[in-house]
Amino acid sequence: MKKPFAITLDPGSSRHNHTGTWRSQRPVYVDRLPPCNATCPAGENIQHWLFHAESGDYRAAWEAILADNPLPAIMGRACYHTCETACNRAALDEAVGIHAIERFLGDLAIRHGWPAPPPAPPTGKRVLVVGAGPSGLSAAYHLARLGHAVTLRDAMPRAGGMMRYGIPRYRLPRDIVDAEIQRIVELGVTLELGVRVDDLPAAMAAGGFHACFAAVGAHLAKRVEIPAPDASKILDAIGLLRQFEQGGDAPLLGRRVVVYGGGNTALDVARTARRMGAADAVIVYRRTQAQMPAHEEELREALEEGVQMRWLSTVKELGDGEMTIEKMTLDAAGKPVPTGELETIAGDMLVLALGQSVDLTPLRAVPGVRFTADGSVEVGPDLMTGHPGLFCGGDMVPAERTITVAVGHGKKAARHVDAWLRGEGYAAPAKPGLASAERLNTWYYSDAERVVQPQLEMARRQGTFEEVHGGLDEATALFEARRCLSCGTCVECDNCFGVCPDNAVIKLGPGRRFRIDLDFCKGCGLCAKECPCGAIDMIPEEI
Repeated sequence: MKKPFAITLDPGSSRHNHTGTWRSQRPVYVDRLPPCNATCPAGENIQHWLFHAESGDYRAAWEAILADNPLPAIMGRACYHTCETACNRAALDEAVGIHAIERFLGDLAIRHGWPAPPPAPPTGKRVLVVGAGPSGLSAAYHLARLGHAVTLRDAMPRAGGMMRYGIPRYRLPRDIVDAEIQRIVELGVTLELGVRVDDLPAAMAAGGFHACFAAVGAHLAKRVEIPAPDASKILDAIGLLRQFEQGGDAPLLGRRVVVYGGGNTALDVARTARRMGAADAVIVYRRTQAQMPAHEEELREALEEGVQMRWLSTVKELGDGEMTIEKMTLDAAGKPVPTGELETIAGDMLVLALGQSVDLTPLRAVPGVRFTADGSVEVGPDLMTGHPGLFCGGDMVPAERTITVAVGHGKKAARHVDAWLRGEGYAAPAKPGLASAERLNTWYYSDAERVVQPQLEMARRQGTFEEVHGGLDEATALFEARRCLSCGTCVECDNCFGVCPDNAVIKLGPGRRFRIDLDFCKGCGLCAKECPCGAIDMIPEEI
């Protein structure tokens, strides 16, 4: 008996076999970039670790985070989660609580004592990292995992940088900071604290270092001249937060504290003052609420705790138990201008939270290093300065000053330092197109409300430094992880297989996805239309 005539097409072949003359397009499986991944300054593969988390493999999820970020328990608390702002799930109901799941995984790793994956074999290269803040810690971690011998130096008595000395304990407990730093040290990183580096070339020569990454934080407070009969009644925010962290004799703030500024540091100081017993904590800001650089969540929590706001106002003079403020208005360009209208408010202490700058002393005399007009270090796309082998990141370079950005700089610098030490160049892999919400077929997803993290009751929030936000337990973390829509990535749901009217979709087995049998596909596009994740493109058929 004759075998039926059939034409088979090797999926990898460049030949094309049309199904009749009607097919003008064909389906192709694609992997698109999820918006959460695209917007993460630390470069985390969020969708990948969420896949492991929703499968209940928490250690695999945690290790997937560590491939990009060594501080998940910290980032799950202190990151402002731009990934959630971009999350496509918001088009259906609410964004996935990515930061809460990351925190759960980070805390779980600390409780179980999970170590970081082992480093690569030693390369024989030595790298100096200056600054033990988030950027320096990230760089030290990634360099150590790449097999380099790393020495991490910091002028402060404890590591952590602004995570320790700028973020209050009620937002970031210190045992969490200590645990994640210790994990990095256990990779073999040499941590030298209380050691100030004023001459980088000399330090590198003395230690036999082959390269250096500098990530000194913005610890210098910006000041403004305000007439006052007693200069001791004016403090800077960063110095005040540092004093609280180091203990000892913290300054007496009085019952009425006025904070001048509009960033997150201003809110932190005002909330700290309330916890220290101040009856009134007032923030004076020269612009409007809409123009305030502080994050909306931080402002909301400050208002809940009784912090008062004076918008469109500026401090003119400090008196005895009172302050003179001037009301502002916005001009046609939206800039604040004085009105000449003065008002007196009660205030025992004025705290300036007008921004910070970086001490660039260690770099001033380094040949080839150049600086921008605003006091940052000029670096190339690889974060290397004009001095060969000297890289900079974090607060030192022009960028947004957040923990997440700093961690991303540390990883990026480590990869370029590694390539430079090997005499090579590093090129980041090309990114696919974005998986937009319009590509998703949300009809297949049921509504699932976002899990709300527990909060400390108000009485304890105002009177103690206990952590305000609680974490998720395993049940709620698993539920939240399963709210992920897997944007742009095939999850083998079999929709394409089920809806194809011509049986042209071939299942290749678990983890291998599908292929299209072009002998039978008519190019109707039904598979692409019904793909929940937007992981199928219809491309023009070649004639």
